[in-house]
Amino acid sequence: MKIFNLTLFLFIGFLGTPNENKKEIPPLSPEMERFNAQIEEVKAAIAKNNTYNSKIAFFIDMKIKSGKNRFFVYDLENNKILEEGLVANGSGSETNRRGELKFSNEPNSRCTSLGNYVIGKSYRGMFGKSYRLSGLDESNSNAEKRAIVLHPYSAVPDEEQDYYIYNSQGCPMVSDAFFKKLEKIIDSSKSKIILNIYY
Repeated sequence: MKIFNLTLFLFIGFLGTPNENKKEIPPLSPEMERFNAQIEEVKAAIAKNNTYNSKIAFFIDMKIKSGKNRFFVYDLENNKILEEGLVANGSGSETNRRGELKFSNEPNSRCTSLGNYVIGKSYRGMFGKSYRLSGLDESNSNAEKRAIVLHPYSAVPDEEQDYYIYNSQGCPMVSDAFFKKLEKIIDSSKSKIILNIYY
């Protein structure tokens, strides 16, 4: 079951008619509350730096288990999700309790690091085309030193499933098919796109 569809709706309740009692505003799910908070954080960061793309941003919700879509391409102008896909977390982020993750910015930790990243230039590496990531926060300041990059991997499935997917060495790692969608967006952008990883 998908947490988000391709369009994000923010419910503000039913106003009713003058003769009807107003109905209660339905509460947002925890996933939506987290997502909305991160959207506002990214918009604030973009407002302070006009070199960032103000139309598109990428979000990864690490609270969602890895077998479900948790990488979202978001339209900041029209407030809707354009694409969604699976993404691996670092093997070092795994804990004794499946589904509960830990995070680290330390070299050799193999952990995912939380925070805002800027997607940089592409290069050809052991996984083919990949994109360098620069951390913007204290929580991910070692991204370049740790060689944390956005890259594809054939072991990552294209579709959602009930089991957990393959782990990375700390990089946001996606399927080949989803990477091709991201590649088109990144390469056509004239300004730098922010990737926000949160929990």
